Amino acid sequence: MQEGILNSLVLIFKHKIMKKFVYIVTDRNRTSMHVGMSSDLIKTLDFYKQMPNLFFDSGQQLTRLVYFEEFKTEAQALVRFKSISRFTRMQKERLVRSCNPDWIDLTIGLDFENILLHRNITNQVKLSFSSLS
Repeated sequence: MQEGILNSLVLIFKHKIMKKFVYIVTDRNRTSMHVGMSSDLIKTLDFYKQMPNLFFDSGQQLTRLVYFEEFKTEAQALVRFKSISRFTRMQKERLVRSCNPDWIDLTIGLDFENILLHRNITNQVKLSFSSLS
């Protein structure tokens, strides 16, 4: 039984490591767009928010995640990253609008998913087996 649980945890851990993301971030006015690739999207976005003037001036802080794709291998992600990087601005905008027409910051959803994955469930109801019969 414990071996099965251990194998499941190893598979989950391997899946987590193997995830690669290709993403597009923009500033609040959508004047600048940046295509990137990362294995830890949340950490990368936190970096952008902590170092807002790294790539552009303060008016163009790339803090809004407007598009991302998830891949199982780095090779797949790299091919897609190179492809999107060659897109014109209009093509990138169409790509974003195809799944995020209102250009909503998708970081909020990632933060929520991360909280759900890493929190301890403390509000479980404990039932004894005798009360079920």
